[in-house]
Amino acid sequence: MKKRVEVAAGVITRPDGSFLLGQRAPDTFYPGYWEFPGGKVEAGETAEQALVRELDEELGIRVTCIRPWITREHRYEHAHVRLHFFEVTAWDGEINDHVHSALSWEHAGWLGVGPMLPANGPILKALHLPRWMGITHAVDIGTKVQLARLDAALERGLRLVQVREPGMPRDELASFAGAVIRRAREYRALVVINQDSGLAHELGADGVHLPAAELGRTTARPAFEWVGASCHCRAELERAAGLGLDYALLGAVRPTLTHPHRETLGWHAFAELVRDLPIPVLALGGLVEADMEPARSAGAHGIAGIRGVWLQS
Repeated sequence: MKKRVEVAAGVITRPDGSFLLGQRAPDTFYPGYWEFPGGKVEAGETAEQALVRELDEELGIRVTCIRPWITREHRYEHAHVRLHFFEVTAWDGEINDHVHSALSWEHAGWLGVGPMLPANGPILKALHLPRWMGITHAVDIGTKVQLARLDAALERGLRLVQVREPGMPRDELASFAGAVIRRAREYRALVVINQDSGLAHELGADGVHLPAAELGRTTARPAFEWVGASCHCRAELERAAGLGLDYALLGAVRPTLTHPHRETLGWHAFAELVRDLPIPVLALGGLVEADMEPARSAGAHGIAGIRGVWLQS
C-alpha cells in the first residue's frame, strides 16, 4: 500500500477570473501534462505554509492573500496523493517560472491547454461554479416581484439560481421555473430545481438541488450536469461528496427569517465542517454580498441566499 503524500496546490487567479496553469517538465512524472502550481508538504509545515514556500520557489512570488478551498485525493501509479487546494488572489512580485515547461492563464469554461494532470481535472468544474447562488422565494413575495428581482440580479452578475418554491402548485411552479430558465439563458446563468427531478428534466434545467432529507434517501447521483444538496452537518457534507455531487450548501451561518429558531454555526464552526472536503461549499443563512470575503476566508466557495442576494435588486 502506497503511503499518502500531502501536496499543496494553488489556484492563482486574476480579477478577470483567469487562473494559472503550469506544464510539467520532461523529466517528471506525466511530462507535458498541465497542473496547478504547488508541491509536496514537508515535515513540520502546514499545507498553507508549504504552498507559500512552493510559489516563492517555483514562481518567485510572495503570497499576500490565500484562502482554503477544497481537498481531493488521487491514486497515481507511483503515489497516493492528497491535494490541498488554496485560492491565491494577491501576491507581490512578477511571476517568473523556474520549474515548468510553460505557463498559461486559462478560464474554466474554455480551457486552451491540455491534457490536465488527472488529479487536477475535477477542479476545473468546481472553478466553473459561480460564487453567488440566488434562491427564489416567489411564494412569499409574488412571482412578478421575484422575476423583476431576478432580472436585476442577473444584470448585476448573478449566474446561479435555485428554484425553491415549497407549497407552490406544480403547474404554477412549472410556469414560474420556465420563466426563470428563459431569463437565465440570456446571461448563461445556471438554474437548478429544488428536489423535483422530473420537472428539471421536463424544463431542461441545468440540474437539481437535493434537500437534506432527499440527500439521505439518495443512493446514486442524479443524471444532471449540476447536482447539489443542502447540508447541516459533516455527515451530510460527506454524503454529498461520496455521491459525487458538484456542490453543497451549508448553514445557517447566521439567523434567518426562514428558520429563526435554528441554531447558527458562525464562521469558525463553518470552517471546521468544510475542512478537507473534496467539493465546493456555499455558505447559507442570513448572508449578504459583504459577507463574501469572510465566507471565502472560512473555506466557502461562495454564498447562497434566499433574501440577501435580492436586496440590491
